[in-house]
Amino acid sequence: MPHLMPSFLTLLVVIAVARFFGFVFRCLKQPSVMGEVLGGIVLGPSVLGYFFPDYMSVVFHADAMVFLRHVAEIGIALYLFVMGLEIDLHRLKKSARSAVFISQASIILPFVLGVGLALQIYSGYAPAGVGQLEFSLFIGVSLSITAFPVLARILMDSNMHKTPLGDLALTCAAIDDITAWCLVAVVTGIMKSSLSGAGWTILLTVLYIGFMIVVARPYIERLIPRLEKSVERLPQALLAFAVLGALGSAALTDLIGIHAFFGAFLFGAIIPHDSLVAREITDKLQDFVAILFLPAFFALMGVKTQLGLLSSAPDWVICIGIIGLAILGKFGGAFIGAKISGSATKDAATIGILMNTRGLVELIVLNIGLTVGILSPTLFAMLVLMTFVTTFMTGPLLRLTRQIVLDPVRSQSKSIFSGLL
Repeated sequence: MPHLMPSFLTLLVVIAVARFFGFVFRCLKQPSVMGEVLGGIVLGPSVLGYFFPDYMSVVFHADAMVFLRHVAEIGIALYLFVMGLEIDLHRLKKSARSAVFISQASIILPFVLGVGLALQIYSGYAPAGVGQLEFSLFIGVSLSITAFPVLARILMDSNMHKTPLGDLALTCAAIDDITAWCLVAVVTGIMKSSLSGAGWTILLTVLYIGFMIVVARPYIERLIPRLEKSVERLPQALLAFAVLGALGSAALTDLIGIHAFFGAFLFGAIIPHDSLVAREITDKLQDFVAILFLPAFFALMGVKTQLGLLSSAPDWVICIGIIGLAILGKFGGAFIGAKISGSATKDAATIGILMNTRGLVELIVLNIGLTVGILSPTLFAMLVLMTFVTTFMTGPLLRLTRQIVLDPVRSQSKSIFSGLL
């Protein structure tokens, strides 16, 4: 039997590969997170494991997998906590009317298409023992996700983050993420309980969300300014209290019967976005989580993603169909919603392209589906490919759309200038 690689050395390899592929993707003007996802797939059975069968048992042996799973779970909880901190609830109120309509339209259409697809593939791709209801709901949710953090990075790279259109898209994505996590909470509640138990889980979830928004959030908004008046930098005790609050909220939602990640996200969302607490926690945690914890998650995703399972023509037809429906639903829903809200056609098309970004949030949701047993490994691999394709296409399509919009203006300007001459 080959000598097993120590778990910390496995983590070292995972981080190094993730950073390399992230750098390559940044050079290609793509989100670095998708390069890190690809690095995880390369490390898994689809690439290195395929060519070197003994490699998996040496690098990703049982002890290393347990170690990586614990690191990844802590990292994703902290990542979603930070993601919640970045959501500005006051900004959501300012553009609530149009943003809510667009975001819900961009959820409803792909959700309906996903449920329709699930009804067609249930007999062939649903794991044994999974009911048609939770399977259909989860596929619908999987096609409805927009990745708020990746979208924010794309807007920043495109110099659109301070424009009204960029602000509207980011607000839509934030509302989309909140809605999607609530839907994931409902589906996992149904999956973990009987129908009667699921009703009780959903009721407790609604009560907990209401408590956090109606009671906890106003209290925190009054408390934080008083704590910040006397200090320029927050003491470690207060930062530790905030992190413990996120982990405590995660533990409570896990006890309720929904996924722990939702609790961490919700606790971050109720802390004022522009407070010193939010800024310092983000500064201290964001890079650390991205460098150390997220690569462990990408490695786990890569090990679970077995592209070799897509071994027949029908599998690839279903996979291409999933990608097509995901694009049609997300772009079409956001475009229609934006047009009805009064946006110009070019702006509606831009919002549709941006809302089709899925990224890391989608991968977290898919990992939950695989962990609780709603997704089969084959369908999981298909949905990971869908996530990669839809996120990868956002940047090039956005640049192409802006170029098409600008070219007629440039041509008209040249014609006027030539006439003057």
